[in-house]
Amino acid sequence: MFNLTPTVRTLLFINIGVFLLQTQLASRMNFLALYPVGSDYFQPWQFVTYMFMHGGIGHIFSNMFGLISFGPLLEQRWGGNRFLTFWLVCGIGAGVLYSGVRYYEINRMRQDIEAFRQSPTDVNLLDFVEHNMAEYKDAFTPVVQQLHKTPDDQQLIQGALTSIQDMYASSLNSPMLGASGALFGVLFAFAYLFPNTELMLLFFPFPIKAKYFVALYALYELYSGVHRTPGDNVAHFAHLGGMLIGFVLLKIWERGRARFY
Repeated sequence: MFNLTPTVRTLLFINIGVFLLQTQLASRMNFLALYPVGSDYFQPWQFVTYMFMHGGIGHIFSNMFGLISFGPLLEQRWGGNRFLTFWLVCGIGAGVLYSGVRYYEINRMRQDIEAFRQSPTDVNLLDFVEHNMAEYKDAFTPVVQQLHKTPDDQQLIQGALTSIQDMYASSLNSPMLGASGALFGVLFAFAYLFPNTELMLLFFPFPIKAKYFVALYALYELYSGVHRTPGDNVAHFAHLGGMLIGFVLLKIWERGRARFY
């Protein structure tokens, strides 16, 4: 069904092999996932190793299905070395850009916690929630309202402080993993080089050209990244980062060459 090219096949086997190791060693391989900069668990090599880790069978299936669907045609056009370079650069770049976003978010969270610690008011608590956990605003609303009514309730203040500190610790020690950043670079490259190729997708009842599919997917990722919902643990900005790095790399490679459609 799939005409697997050598580099795509090798990446597929490596990812499956690492995933099988994960199922046997579980948490002992977490050091390969990408932790936020500032976490005690962060290591520089994680910008490479995280893209070979996956969070479950559905996660690896979707990423590897995308790799074997779109990767071979790109490898045939570029050759194995250039395709591998593109895959790794997009994955590493996505990890770096996402880490930058997470560093900003976590630093802002820490500042908002300190502001509430110094002045434990309902306004500062609401600021923390709106800035950092807007998707959980409804859950915090009763606490904010009660703090407004009883601003000197030390038990309530300490409980709120403990809750937001726990959220900070959870964010600081929650790693990212998966080949999605690299895959989204590949998706962008496919749409850029073969924009009018029609795709038949499970969730589209009609053929859609690659350029429209990737554009819609990018808009969805942007919306989902900005308007997060409770329980959403997808690194949407890493996906967008992979696309952005893919675009930059293609433009660098394209210098002095004719575009190919």
